[in-house]
Amino acid sequence: MKTKFTPLHRFLHWTIAVAMTVLYGTGFLRMYWLNKHKMVDIIASKTQALPKEEMTEIAKAIRAPMWEWHVSFAYVMVFAFLVRIIYMIAKGIKFPSLFNSKLPMKERLQGSIYLFFYVFVFVSMFTGVSLKQGFFPEMKDSIETVHKLGIYWFPIFILLHIAGILIAEYTNKKGISSEMISGKESDLK
Repeated sequence: MKTKFTPLHRFLHWTIAVAMTVLYGTGFLRMYWLNKHKMVDIIASKTQALPKEEMTEIAKAIRAPMWEWHVSFAYVMVFAFLVRIIYMIAKGIKFPSLFNSKLPMKERLQGSIYLFFYVFVFVSMFTGVSLKQGFFPEMKDSIETVHKLGIYWFPIFILLHIAGILIAEYTNKKGISSEMISGKESDLK
């Protein structure tokens, strides 16, 4: 069997996939189920013995370990993403252009989706780093709003990615899932 995806390619793919999943999960929890305001309301419903400020500090302390995971995996994501970009440049990997009329529409659409994905990941990383490092303090609210949009585009990308894999598996790229896992070209072609 011929190797199609190198070990580095697969490692970066799966590292980014795991990092994005953890980032999405921790971001989702912080925005919704573990939102400090909701947690304060729950604490307040159980006791009136504490001032609201102390309840807020308790809520933040409860979710702090989860948020450490978000920050840690953000560093993993930034590193893996930058290595992936360098790898793609070094290997000459390019996305099919939407404007190349010689390519089938399916490939042009796929290339466009991946291009948007990389732009969205870059924007999420840039805004996340800006928030963490305190860059552009006068724009903090806007940067935070843009960063939180990831909660919406990430599931859309995952659904498109899975749909693309299924379409590829049942059309012209049978075995591509196995190739991304094992690195070996499938015998199904």
